[in-house]
Amino acid sequence: MPIEIYCQSNFEKGEKLFTQEKYTLAKPIFIDFLRENPNHLKTIEYLGDIAGHLKDWDNAILYYNKLKQGNPKEANYYYKYGGALGMKAKDSNKFKALGMIGEVKESFEKAIELNPRHIEARWALIEIYLQLPGIVGGSEKKASSYANQLLKLSQVDGFLAKGYIDEYFDRYNSAETNYLKAHAIGNSNTTFQKLFNLYKNKMNKPQKAEEFKNQFIK
Repeated sequence: MPIEIYCQSNFEKGEKLFTQEKYTLAKPIFIDFLRENPNHLKTIEYLGDIAGHLKDWDNAILYYNKLKQGNPKEANYYYKYGGALGMKAKDSNKFKALGMIGEVKESFEKAIELNPRHIEARWALIEIYLQLPGIVGGSEKKASSYANQLLKLSQVDGFLAKGYIDEYFDRYNSAETNYLKAHAIGNSNTTFQKLFNLYKNKMNKPQKAEEFKNQFIK
């Protein structure tokens, strides 16, 4: 069998296992393939994704950093790198985490710079600006500015983001208004779940939650 066909079949085997979520089985196959094809970006990305699924943030960061170096104009590589770095920061002590936040934000901002329509990077920045204390850069105003950007790109995401910010600050009536707007447009499991959880767990309206659930199922 020609070496090219052998390598390709190995990659496809790893890819199939990955799509089946058999990450520990796919990992050594991709590692072997990468040894023969050290610049194969998709293999590096799969290995980064596997590391992420296994919560191995150090290796995820390593692989995504290689992706950035291999193709510095691909927005998604910066988004994934920022995500892995952010998860490592979350698992680190507070002092170490604060030292990483700047690079996390820069990675998401770079993703948006490279792809102005990048929705996930904006969601990630909203999360950061809500979770960070104000003294180290947290800002509802900045989170809201990204929600407004989302509104222009995707109305569903925009209203969900606005609702999420309202819910975070316990403004449940405003959150309901925004989630209802998102649901009227999207009518999806995601928009349903946001409203159902708000009614049941935050607004203490279990009956309204059940009525809404029955209406959605119909």
